[in-house]
Amino acid sequence: MTASAPTTTLGNNHGKEIILVVDDEASIRRILETRLSMIGYQVVTACDGIEALELFKTTQPDLVVLDVMMPKLDGYGVCQELRKESDVPIVMLTALGDVADRITGLELGADDYVVKPFSPKELEARIRCVLRRVEKESIAGSPNSGVITVGELRIDTNKRQVYRGDERIRLTGMEFSLLELLVSRSGEPFSRGEILKDVWGYTPERHVDTRVVDVHISRLRSKLEDDPANPELILTARGTGYLFQRIVDAVASEGT
Repeated sequence: MTASAPTTTLGNNHGKEIILVVDDEASIRRILETRLSMIGYQVVTACDGIEALELFKTTQPDLVVLDVMMPKLDGYGVCQELRKESDVPIVMLTALGDVADRITGLELGADDYVVKPFSPKELEARIRCVLRRVEKESIAGSPNSGVITVGELRIDTNKRQVYRGDERIRLTGMEFSLLELLVSRSGEPFSRGEILKDVWGYTPERHVDTRVVDVHISRLRSKLEDDPANPELILTARGTGYLFQRIVDAVASEGT
C-alpha cells in the first residue's frame, strides 16, 4: 500500500500513539501497518525519505520506524533532518550483517535499530520499550524528584532536562535515561549488558548488540564533556562497561 499525504493533520485525537513507518518495500509497510494497528497504534506509512519528511510535519508521530536504504533520500538523510528539529524516537531498520549501517544510524541520532530480516514481534517489543521512555519523560516528577548538580552540569530529573549554566543541552529520551542510570549509582560501573537491559529493555544476544550502548555513550560525551576524547564525567570501566565518575555535589528539590 502506497501512502499519500493526508489532507489534514492527524494529531492524537483518540489517545493512540502515532507511528510513522518508512520503507520502500510495500510488503513490509503492509505487514507493519497491520500488526501495529492491531496492537493499538495509529500507523501512517511512507515509501521514500522525501514523503517521510512531509508526513512527519503533518502527522507529528510519536515514533518513526525508518529503513536505511530508500530512494530519493535514504534513512540517514531523514534521520539527520529529523534531528535538526525533533527528539522523536527513531528505530532504524538495517541490513543483515552490515554493522556499519547500524553504527552510522545510531551516530546520527537513532535510538535503536532492528536488523532485516526481522521478527515483527521483536520490532514491536523495541517500539514499546522506546515509547515507555518517552512516556516517562512526559510524566510529572515524583516528590523525590529534584536537581542533581555536578560541577557546572545541572540534571533536572523532574523535567528530564540537562543544563550547563543557563544553556540547555538537548538530549533524546534514551540519552537522558542512560545518563540517569549512570548517575543513579555514581562511581559504580555498569556492564554494557546491564545498561542495554535497563535502558533499552532487552538482553544482548550478540556482542555487536552492545554497540548501541557504546554509540550512545559517545553521543552523551560529545554533549556533556568539555573534552570528549578525554572524558571526566563518563568513564570507561576497563573490562566492564561505563560509570559516572563524579560524586553528586548536591540534590536540590524543585523550586529551591
